[in-house]
Amino acid sequence: MSDTQEYSALIVTLSDRAFSGEYEDLSGPRIKERLEEFAGTMGWNCRTDMTLLPDDPEKLRDIVTGASDRYDLIFTTGGTGIGPRDFTVDVIKPLLEKELPGIMDFIRIKYAFEKPNALLSRAVAGVAGKSLVYTLPGSVRAVEEYMTEILRTLEHTLLMLKGVDTHGRHQ
Repeated sequence: MSDTQEYSALIVTLSDRAFSGEYEDLSGPRIKERLEEFAGTMGWNCRTDMTLLPDDPEKLRDIVTGASDRYDLIFTTGGTGIGPRDFTVDVIKPLLEKELPGIMDFIRIKYAFEKPNALLSRAVAGVAGKSLVYTLPGSVRAVEEYMTEILRTLEHTLLMLKGVDTHGRHQ
């Protein structure tokens, strides 16, 4: 991100079934759409790359580790629950140098009032290398909910990550 005018994002979808072609990945493309809409409202340029992986912890670790110094944002979708193939959080959390628990805690609590199962998400957010990393559930509905809240703080979070002090401007 340079002068808050452009940023780069990597979106990683984890799904054995989407990877094998059983069904189309909808959550990764929806993250991309929401990021591009946000960039448009901010007057920013957005370069977004996407990748689709099977549920493979080593591949996820390798991709995120390699991307954390090249992208401003890394989003994963899928694997945040408690099922036997839900390992995304277990892979990402140790890679985070600074965790941002507030955003994910807020999302879980806010949406749990209508859907108590929202409390079962183990999603995390934080900083790895030069990247903000967000782990989102794999459903389009959850992506909508998470992105709505993440985008409310994204400008300030990106500026903070880049060392830009805006506290005097946003009083």
